Amino acid sequence: MRYSSLLAAVIVCPMVPFAASAAGLNMICSADVVVCEQMTTLFSQRHPDIKLSMVRLSAGEAYARIRSEARNPRTDIWWAGTGDPHMQAAEEGLTQAYKSPLLDQQQPWSQKVAEISGYRTVGVYAGALGWGYNTRLLAEKKLKVPACWADLLDPGFKGEIQIANPNSSGTAYNTLATLVQIMGEDKAFDYLKKLNANISQYTKSGSAPVKAAARGETTIGIVFMHDAVAMEVDGFPIKPVAPCEGTGYEIGSMSIIKGTRNLANAKVWYDWALSAEAQSHMKEAKSFQLPSNRTAEISEYAPRFENIKLIDYDFKTYGDSAKRKVLLGRWDKEIGASAQ
Repeated sequence: MRYSSLLAAVIVCPMVPFAASAAGLNMICSADVVVCEQMTTLFSQRHPDIKLSMVRLSAGEAYARIRSEARNPRTDIWWAGTGDPHMQAAEEGLTQAYKSPLLDQQQPWSQKVAEISGYRTVGVYAGALGWGYNTRLLAEKKLKVPACWADLLDPGFKGEIQIANPNSSGTAYNTLATLVQIMGEDKAFDYLKKLNANISQYTKSGSAPVKAAARGETTIGIVFMHDAVAMEVDGFPIKPVAPCEGTGYEIGSMSIIKGTRNLANAKVWYDWALSAEAQSHMKEAKSFQLPSNRTAEISEYAPRFENIKLIDYDFKTYGDSAKRKVLLGRWDKEIGASAQ
């Protein structure tokens, strides 16, 4: 797990609670650390009067922290990370309703998330689920290119695949929910039990598996496709894959924490983060998601939804805290207990 470094005008305190600040802003960022650093730096340049403190946590960790702080919130705003835990936080009343004046500039999928959450969260980017494989390792080990979910069960991939733990990672929870929607719950868990035989490691961070593949530490990383693309663009021998049977997708989201001490500043970040200006800069940090603002610039490398077979992902059902508890409980019992 990597946390962001100290930047000018940005204080990063990952191991301790945020301190209350009447003139500041305490943010949890659940995007890749490079994107978190870039966005906090840009915001601080645009709003030097707001003292921004940022900590980078995976979406599942962020959700757990916000729940633990519910009676005495130290976080003001939670930016990025898969939408499921944001929806769960909204359903539990951990986040505050806010309808940004920039909401009408967002893509329909962003506005839909806002509507079904009672405006307690909003979509800021989107990206399809898939994996990335190391082309050199695949060739050296004479393995078949994995084009479908079913291909990942090939015995030749024993010990060759990494995926994150769905308790800490929004990416992995999205994978779990995607498979349940494609196969049905019982068949999905049967599939995951078989897949477990091929998993070398369950990581904490959702993007870590494809970074390990890029370093040659594993052959396949199950991740959001844009994370695989980022490795490919960096020159690593990584090839992204959209599963042939269909796949889910994330709507990376943003939420203001209920009880925030710095509501006015939280709204400043919220509106800025929904702007085309802010979102157009994300590609400079090699963030290849699809931005929510309809006029934001999209990277030429971003995987386009029209080229991917997507399922009709049910954000309301799988963003429900009771559903999450059931699925994670079953995963812990049937998969996690025997995980390598």
